[in-house]
Amino acid sequence: MRLRPDPFIVGLLLSALVASFVPATGDALEVLKHVAVAAIGLLFFLYGTRLSTAETVAGLTRWRLHLVILATTFVVFPLLGLATQLLEGNLLRPSLASGVLLLCLVPSTVQSCVVYTQIAGGNVAGAVVSASMSNLLGVFLTPALVALLMAADASVDAGSIIRIVLQLFVPFVLGQLLRPWLGGFVTRHDSRLKLFDRGSILLVVFVAFSEGAEAHIWSSLSVWSILAVALVCAVLLAVAMGWAVLVGRLARLPRADRVAVLFCGSNKSLASGLPIASVLFAGSNVALIVLPLMLYHQMQIITGAVLAKRLARPTR
Repeated sequence: MRLRPDPFIVGLLLSALVASFVPATGDALEVLKHVAVAAIGLLFFLYGTRLSTAETVAGLTRWRLHLVILATTFVVFPLLGLATQLLEGNLLRPSLASGVLLLCLVPSTVQSCVVYTQIAGGNVAGAVVSASMSNLLGVFLTPALVALLMAADASVDAGSIIRIVLQLFVPFVLGQLLRPWLGGFVTRHDSRLKLFDRGSILLVVFVAFSEGAEAHIWSSLSVWSILAVALVCAVLLAVAMGWAVLVGRLARLPRADRVAVLFCGSNKSLASGLPIASVLFAGSNVALIVLPLMLYHQMQIITGAVLAKRLARPTR
């Protein structure tokens, strides 16, 4: 099977590289920070307008599916993240080890896991609801887990929680409330709006890496450090997918639900993780903190595409 490079992955790499060598600085960087906050808010508003009531009702009936996915995302993954901290100092430098732990605390992605579930013949309605629930709960659970497990690295207080809620949760709820009037427009222009989705994430990446370049953090980062964190992310993804397959069978879920568990349980969200990281962590360290999440996200997209095609049932 011939794999073509995903334009989004290429865009992520280019955004990081351009920001590292030609970063935005001074007033330009401050303006881009505000634009990025507004763009992510609009992104979650669009997520809200896309989630239909019919899909929600159909998906909510699969409570065992949601329980397995949420437990994987917010219980199993944090435990895996804590285990990786044993590698700090030996394989991972402190900031990258913190970044690996953070990626284990963020919610599941929405778009890719739903698309892959659909391709593989899984429970699409259940995947949509589980991924959306994961992101909504993640607005509160991720900062709580960061405060519990990463208190020395992050700044979690009432102000930061309010900022995250205003940036992610409130726009999503507004999107749901306005769906009766905007749902048709969003559906008709969904392909164009997805370009905005990806553009918003690329902008946040550019801002984060610009801050890192401005603070000269890359001078202390070796090629070995990047390869080491990439290896850890690859192992995490393999373990997460293996766990998802195992727990789906142990829970005796039907095949369609097991497919949803595989993709929703093993995926991690850049769209949620990046803005949460930018609020909870100091600006100069954000680029290193989010690097493991970026690497993991790229791996899950590539691996998910291969698995979804192999799991797809032939049409008759």
